[in-house]
Amino acid sequence: MAEAAEATAKTMLGEISQGHLECPICFCRYKDPKILDCLHTFCLNCLDGMLSKQQPSTGKITCPVCRKETPVPDAGLPGLLDCFFLSSLVDEINQQERSLETQQQATTSPTCDACEEGLEVVSRCIDCEENLCQLCKAAHVRYKRTKTHRVTPVEHPEQKEVPSADLSKTYSPKCQKHSNQEMYFYCETCKMMTCGICATIDHRSAEHQLSEITDAVRSYREEVNDVLKKFQKSKEEFKANEAAVDHARNRLKIMVTRACSAIQAKEEEDIAQIKNKSRILRDKVTEIGKKRDDEFDKVHTDNKKKMERAEEIETAVTDLMQQADDFELLNLKPKVMHNLEFQKNLQFERVKHGESFIGFKCQDVVRDKDLGEILHEEKWKLQSEFGKKGDWDGEFNCAAGIACFSNGDIAVNDINKKRLSVFTSTGHYKSMFDLNAPYGITVTSHDLLLAHCEDHVKVFDKSHQLISKFNLPLTGTDSTDQCFISPWSNNKTYTSGITVDKTNQVALVDKKTGVTSLHSLDGSLIRVIPNTKMVPIDIITNKKRCILSAMYDESELRCVDVTGKVNVTARLGQARPAGVCCDDTGDIYVTVHGNGLDKGVGEVLHFDPQGVFIGCVARAMHWPFGITFSPSGELVVADYYSVKIFHRV
Repeated sequence: MAEAAEATAKTMLGEISQGHLECPICFCRYKDPKILDCLHTFCLNCLDGMLSKQQPSTGKITCPVCRKETPVPDAGLPGLLDCFFLSSLVDEINQQERSLETQQQATTSPTCDACEEGLEVVSRCIDCEENLCQLCKAAHVRYKRTKTHRVTPVEHPEQKEVPSADLSKTYSPKCQKHSNQEMYFYCETCKMMTCGICATIDHRSAEHQLSEITDAVRSYREEVNDVLKKFQKSKEEFKANEAAVDHARNRLKIMVTRACSAIQAKEEEDIAQIKNKSRILRDKVTEIGKKRDDEFDKVHTDNKKKMERAEEIETAVTDLMQQADDFELLNLKPKVMHNLEFQKNLQFERVKHGESFIGFKCQDVVRDKDLGEILHEEKWKLQSEFGKKGDWDGEFNCAAGIACFSNGDIAVNDINKKRLSVFTSTGHYKSMFDLNAPYGITVTSHDLLLAHCEDHVKVFDKSHQLISKFNLPLTGTDSTDQCFISPWSNNKTYTSGITVDKTNQVALVDKKTGVTSLHSLDGSLIRVIPNTKMVPIDIITNKKRCILSAMYDESELRCVDVTGKVNVTARLGQARPAGVCCDDTGDIYVTVHGNGLDKGVGEVLHFDPQGVFIGCVARAMHWPFGITFSPSGELVVADYYSVKIFHRV
């Protein structure tokens, strides 16, 4: 046990020495450690060697860790502040190691020289000059030849207890002017500690703000804690900004790839003589993408450097706050507070999200013209519109739900007329069938149409024939109907609580309980998402298989994962979200209603995956609800009496 304890003590001392007590320059234990303005500590001799290699007459020494300069005092490097805590710790560790060595030497017992049993020595024969165990001593005094030898007992040195390290010793500096006086006060005006005599003589005027050491330290610690709390907010902002930069870069890559693919497709449609122009355009797109990516990388790098430096200062200050004593803290206060000034100017460069878009606009090609035009900004324009108010085929009374099939056909759910109409991608009417699905429609990756009909879901095949249906699980009841009621019409429900992801898992929202559940296509329950308690007007799954909800009454977007954790919440002020969808990069597009009940003020807004507003896609819409992307990338919006299709220009 003693050997195990001794080995453990050695290991701990080694870890402490290597982790905290070695100078970053010489990699040896500190000798006369000095603190620079950046709060890094080095041996005095190491700093002297560095200063001798610098250009003369600079009057400053550069920290080898962070490259920050520290003015050399008039008294030279010895005039730098001492790190009393590290000096005391080094002395204590050295003393502990010496004690362990002494203990090891004291506990190592010699063995008997007269036998090979390895027994402990109890006596020594002076004449034979041999160490003897108990058995050999008895035989030694019986033999006729050796019984007259002088045999003396061997005394084993007592094991000395290793004193425990006391790292809480308080350093109490004496006044430089009055060597028998301890420091009792701190002058905030002069930024120095003072004894009682100095306080009476040199700091008695009104401009000197004197306080007791304990009060000064308490105020000092509170001030540092306030700054560090603010820094935590900056760290959160940094993480959010990092996520925005990563998304913008990923989106840029997708857009560059998409633009190059469009150019390639156009090239294949035309004659061979334009291939060279196609290559030139693709190179331009790639070059622009690389340049912008370099700019994003620069934002990332600059922000990361700021944060690394800030975290470095935070770590140094936190260590000082935890390890240094009060007097040393006050000695270092000007330097610490100077370093903490970084928080005032700590601002992260915002990513320019618009730079993440690049597209391609085709044009008619003749011999001396380019293949097309590179789009540097993301802009949307109304491409086409079909439908009008009415009760005939192709007309709408309240177009709310919308979905697109893989061939581009558009399904529109009219919840007032209780029927679903199907149109081609260009808006030509194809078919219609009765469907009372007030809670929304969605289409799977295999073109199955799912309709949420209050307490059950209907499943239709590609021919729009009903092939199955399943009831919603009994996840609880609530006498209060929380569904959204149209403010201009009686008892009309516009909640669209159904969506399906690429793995054909179906998410549903129970309008009465606000419970969200996941199902297989056959209706079997996969899981109930806990703690949602929400009734959105529309939902969609994003790239991370989280559910995005358009919370109409709360005027916000909410993103919930399968565990019920809210990841993204975007507040929209007085605008009310009515429909939501995502593109293949994860960006969010939302239809919103303006203030009050005024029609004609609806908009389509664009957000990044973190819920940060990017821009407005369309304005002055009638009363938009459902929104989705077509297979070819157009935005398709159900605008109450019509369907509008927008494309990038």
